This record gives sequence, C-alpha cells and structure tokens, in this order.
Amino acid sequence: MPSEPFDVVVIGGGHNGLVAAGLLAKRGARVTVLERRDQVGGAAITEQPWGPDFKMTALSYVVSLMPPTILRELQLERHGYRILPQGPYFAPRPDGPALRLPDEPAARHAAISQFSTHDADAYERWEAWLGGLADVLAPLLTETPPRLGSHRPTDLLAQGRFAWMAREWDQRAVADITRLFTMSIADLVEEEFESDAMRGVLSVSGVIGTWAGPRSAGTAYVMAHHKVGDVGDGQLGAWGFPEGGMGSVTRALRDAAMSFGADVRTNTSVARILVRDGATYGVVTEKGDEILADCVIAATHPQITFLHQLDAADLPSDFVDDIRRWKTRSGTVKVNLALDRLPEFSSAPGFDPDVHGGTIVLAPSLDHVENAFQDAVAGRPAAAPFADICIPSVFDRTLAPEGKHVMSMFTQWVPCAWSDAKMGTIGASTADRVGVVPIAADPHREELDAYADRVIAQVEAVAPGFTSSILHRQVIGPYDMENTYGLIGGNIFHGELSPAQLFHMRPAPGYADYRTPIRGLYQASSATHGGGGVTGIPGLKVVEQITHDRATLRDRLRHTAIRKRG
Repeated sequence: MPSEPFDVVVIGGGHNGLVAAGLLAKRGARVTVLERRDQVGGAAITEQPWGPDFKMTALSYVVSLMPPTILRELQLERHGYRILPQGPYFAPRPDGPALRLPDEPAARHAAISQFSTHDADAYERWEAWLGGLADVLAPLLTETPPRLGSHRPTDLLAQGRFAWMAREWDQRAVADITRLFTMSIADLVEEEFESDAMRGVLSVSGVIGTWAGPRSAGTAYVMAHHKVGDVGDGQLGAWGFPEGGMGSVTRALRDAAMSFGADVRTNTSVARILVRDGATYGVVTEKGDEILADCVIAATHPQITFLHQLDAADLPSDFVDDIRRWKTRSGTVKVNLALDRLPEFSSAPGFDPDVHGGTIVLAPSLDHVENAFQDAVAGRPAAAPFADICIPSVFDRTLAPEGKHVMSMFTQWVPCAWSDAKMGTIGASTADRVGVVPIAADPHREELDAYADRVIAQVEAVAPGFTSSILHRQVIGPYDMENTYGLIGGNIFHGELSPAQLFHMRPAPGYADYRTPIRGLYQASSATHGGGGVTGIPGLKVVEQITHDRATLRDRLRHTAIRKRG
C-alpha cells in the first residue's frame, strides 16, 4: 500500500542528499530521505570498528569547507558542525631530511631551500598562480552547466549567460584553464620545480581518488579541484577535520533537515523509481512499500540510479549508453589504524602539531607515485604505494582515549578490477550487480593485508617503532567500497574527475543541470557538477533547479512561508 504522499523523496542519505532535504524542508516541502544503511552519511560517517574506545572515519576523512550559504541556511553550527583546521604538508623521507611546507612564508622558504633554492622561489609563484586560478574556478564549481550544443531558446539563453560570465577571463586565464584540463600534473610541476621532494608531494593532489597516474593527461585539473577547497569567503585550499569525525558533519546535516520537518529513514533501500508517461511519481522500497511523490532526488551513484533502479525502456538509449560508459574506476585503499602513541619521525623528533596535526605524505618522488599506478595498471597491487596520512585525534580528543590516537591512511593503488568480485549474479555488469548481496567476503583480502603491510613498512622506515604502536587496523579496498558504501568501482567521487567527465559532461551531456530524462526526477550525487569532496554543492544546486522548474511547488512553498510568518 502506498504511504501518504510527500512533495519530495530523496534517495540516499549522504551529505548531498541531506543538504537538499534540509533546504527543501526549510522552504516548507514535505520531504523524506531514504537511506539503505543503518545510518546516514554515505562515505562520510564515523564508525567504531574496534569497539567504543576509538572513533574512526572509515572513508572520507577531511572536509572542504562548505559554501557559506549551506552553513547559514541550515544553521549547521547549532547542530554541532565544527571544523578544526588541518595542518601543513610534512613529507618524511627515508634518505634525508623531511620536506615541510609550513604556512609562514619565511619558514616555508627556508624549509624548501634545503632541497632547492630554485624550488623555494618557485613555490611562492606557484601559490600566487593557484590563488588567481581559484578566482576563476571557484565560481565555476557553483555554476549550473549549460546544455552546450542545444539549440532550444532557453538553452541558448543559458549558454549566453555562461559566455557573459566568462567575459572577465583574459587570454591568460583561458590559457591556464586549457592547460589544467589537458595537462598532466607531472608536466605542470616539472615545469616549475626541480627537486624530487617537491615534485613528489605536489603530484599527489593530482591523483587522489583517481585511476590515473601523475603523467596522465587531466590530472592537473584534479590538483586544482582539491586546491580550490573553499568556494565561499575562506582560505584557498582550506581543508579541515570535523570535530567528532566526518560523521559529525552528516549528523549535523541530518539534524538540521529534521529540525525543519524532514523525515529521515534508515534501513530503507529503494528497489525501483516509479515512472508513468515519462514522469516519476515516487519509489518502491526493497520491502515493497510505495512512497509517492512527484519529485524524486537521486543522490546515489548514477549507475545505481539509472541502470538499476530504472527500466532502460524509460530512458533515451543514448543516455543509457552514456551512463554505461561512465568511468568510475579507482584502486584506492583506505588503511585505518588505532595507535597507542604518536609516531616519532627521525627527521622531526618529539611532538610537533604542524607535523602530527598536518598532512603526512609518503611520496618521495613523482616517479614513486607513477610507478605505483603502473603496477596497478599491470594488474598487481603497488609494490610501494603512496599515502596521504592524517592523525585527526591530535586536535580532536573525542576520537581516542587519552594518550592514544587514530590514524587515517589514504593510499593508492591496487588493480581497479578488485571491485569486481564474484557476486550473487555471476557475470552481471557492475550496475546490474549493485544491490545483490555478495556471496563471499572480499576475495583479495590476503593481498590487501600484504599491501597494507607495505604501507606501514614505509612509515616504519621514517618513524622507527611505528609498527609496534599499532593496536588495531582496518583495511578497506575497492570491493568493500562498492558493496558496503555504494561507491561503484571504489571511486570516491562517484566518477572520475577526468577531462571527459567534467562540467557539462557530468554525468552525461545534456543532463549536467541536475535534471534527468524523467520529469520530476533530479540527481544530486557527487557524480554531478560540483561534486568531489564533501562540499554539498550538488545538494544546493539541485534545490535551485527544482524551485526554478516547479512553479506549482514554488508557489505552494511561498504560501507556506507566508502562513508561517503570519
């Protein structure tokens, strides 16, 4: 039997779905959020894999500051949203001094000069260049992509508005954007820096979460995407640790949505999106319950939404082909540790908040990073993975008992095919397999454990005694990322940030404006424009699109607001 109808059903209780639900509920819509797991948050949750003493953010581990609009409208600070700034880069090396990039310019120049005075001077120019790029890229992240190539009058008008926005770009800005979208991060950093230390550290931000090595075209943009960091009025590249782990962010979003009247349901998996005459009218859950609404927002991976929860006959064939071609490879492995003490680095003895509270990078050279990718391309886990490491408990003492700590190690690569384990439907495509209960645990468990051993050995080489400090560990590979967290292929962005999958192509040409071929069905996953990182931009933008499209709903919400004020 169908339930009482809602105005909006949101599929997926990740951060984007919760942002959309909260903003719509605040405007007076009757909204329900359906999350298949037993808690909201998607990949941004705080878990306790080793019991109550330690809290660990299993996957997503830092937050790029959300646009001020979201923080203000949802009043997130009232619900416990608090960000602790992440410290600077620290890159220990087994064969010499560590590279440090402190915030203070003179100290940073001196630190880099240990490796190259040329690089120390070049880094100041590099930061200034990135700052100028942020002025161009940040507005693009919150701009709804126009339907490029469409000749419909309304689409031509949108293209014209975009062209008008771009009028302020000079020839140099256009050239820089072109370089970012086409160049590799290797070519970019090798033009500016000469030392292995600088090239290695700076290459990492170009390949985080991607199935591409630093010599692959387009990785320069991935670096810029991460460096923008804050699209509001904050600091360039501002990233931080949420107090209480990433779960505190999505809990704040949930509590804000519920405070405005949104209904949030966990353990509620959607089996099918209902469509009649080209329009949605609700969803059916795995338990067979119908939940009716003439507006549905899919905040899940597009291959789940369009290839699993919809009948292909309800979609244009070229759109289905685009979604099937959507590249969502990764090969990342998250290694989470509980420690009985902080690591002591040979190159930085004693406690230093800029070291232990910063970003610890294991990437002694650009070739080290590239070789790790080439291992995975050849079908074997990296012999020497690179790692992006942080210890959030240095600043957030709610995560571990006194004197103990939790460490997050984001590492790459293992073969991307490791997400493709045998499932209940043998031989099915990735999209068709989603939602099928796996018949066995990760078949690459032993190889993953050996891979994690190699990552830990690299830390041991720069921090003797580190291995003996480990109390517990959790190793999450592509199989678990796909089957537990819904990240197809293990890709943290719901789709690769490659030149062929950006802006008006994300996730399909003609549908980068948060709409879909089904009337009333919208999309707001990280695979849409502005996604990639915990920013909430897709959730914000889909609400703008819905209120623009739906005059009836907009009028009703206006009348509701008037009644509330009265």
